[in-house]
Amino acid sequence: MHRRRRRSVAVALAAITGLLAPTAVAAPPATAATPGSKKVIVQLFEWNWASVASECTTVLGPKGYGYVQVSPPQEHVNAAPWWVSYQPVSYRIESRKGTRAQFQSMVNTCHNAGVKVIVDTVVNHMSGQDNGGTGWAGSPYGHYDYPGTYGPQDFHYCGRNGGNDIVNYNDRYEVQNCELVNLSDLKTESDYVRTRLATFMNDLLSLGVDGFRLDASKHMPAADIAAIKGKLSRSAYIVQEVIYGAGEPIQPTEYTGNGDVHEFRYGKDLARMFNNERLAYLKNFGEAWGYLPSGGAVAFVDNHDTQRDGGVLTYRNGGIYALANAFMLAWPYGTPAVMSSFTFSNKDQGPPSDGSNRITNTTCNSGWQCEHRWRVIANMVGFNNAVQGTAVANWYDNGWQHIAFSRAGKGYLSINDEDFAITGRSYYTGLPAGRYCDVIHGDFSNGSCSGPVITVDGSGWFAANINAHDAVAIHVGAKLP
Repeated sequence: MHRRRRRSVAVALAAITGLLAPTAVAAPPATAATPGSKKVIVQLFEWNWASVASECTTVLGPKGYGYVQVSPPQEHVNAAPWWVSYQPVSYRIESRKGTRAQFQSMVNTCHNAGVKVIVDTVVNHMSGQDNGGTGWAGSPYGHYDYPGTYGPQDFHYCGRNGGNDIVNYNDRYEVQNCELVNLSDLKTESDYVRTRLATFMNDLLSLGVDGFRLDASKHMPAADIAAIKGKLSRSAYIVQEVIYGAGEPIQPTEYTGNGDVHEFRYGKDLARMFNNERLAYLKNFGEAWGYLPSGGAVAFVDNHDTQRDGGVLTYRNGGIYALANAFMLAWPYGTPAVMSSFTFSNKDQGPPSDGSNRITNTTCNSGWQCEHRWRVIANMVGFNNAVQGTAVANWYDNGWQHIAFSRAGKGYLSINDEDFAITGRSYYTGLPAGRYCDVIHGDFSNGSCSGPVITVDGSGWFAANINAHDAVAIHVGAKLP
């Protein structure tokens, strides 16, 4: 009998043999094309610039990732936790991730590999250290004093809640004029502050960056962001962090005029379907669930904040996490963003670093999770690229945890999240007849497949057995000769 269940982490980790293995990567092409229709973003959270550059060349470009989102590059508070990157003390491009020259080299290298660069940009606030100090690159600062950049007149002082911190998220004024966990809140309605922020962003544009992820956008009026955007020297991709809160006065839809917006409900609902409810409910997943319009949303299974806050699937869920990412990369809602993180045992723990807090080069499976390299996730990026512009067709579900669907004429995915194998049945794909690499279990390279091959007959059907907590995926970009 079918029943709802909450799967333990141990079961999830053991559920799918081989799905967590890194995918094989072919040698990069001599001349890489621009990303074009490649939409998938990968967040290389807290990777240093040398490691990002290497990854663009060896993995991201060859596997078809369109964009790499890098962590904040400006000078910050000098300490060990991950969140120091989100506490600016100056706008010098000098951080624990590397120098300005290394950042510039990284951008150039990623572009040469056909990967665009999105910079996580902190524009709402500066640091949260009441007593100030000396930043990573040697700049002195105080909580409301950043010599050469900002003085006390450039910050909000809301005077509420025994200090300046936000307490009531049902009060628009408080959310946008008080401090987020003691971080000195910039007066973004000020033309001087707007110009200073735009100068910082224009400096990044001069180094070749392609877009910005605007941190803590909810804590600034949308009009302030629009004004800053209007001062940029050229067009750039914009995605804003606006966390949905039921019944709150500030809603993500306010920000869609400025650019894309993160859809935080996506990962939480996806986790709920995999953990407690039914994959069959995903048949109309997206806008019908009250989400942002697909064309202006960035979807993700988890990101650096939700990983730590809970309620989502993360690398700790192993194979089930891989399946959730496979669904996201196959499903036509929003722009998908893949997380690539480091192992942590407490919420504040920083990335692998040396004794001076400088982030060390990334070595996957040694402190760094590198989820974006897992075979299922990396190969489904190619699936996403192959099916761009197509709608869902041929949906199937068994009413519970087994679903399948095609992206009209281009790709097909079947996920079996039951606790037992599904055997002896066939699937209608609508794909051209031929032999396809099952990219869940094998890598397609130079016209051959390292794993199982699926044969689609002249009527568009194939037969397959699918193990418990496993999947099959095929697409026209991985069709054998």
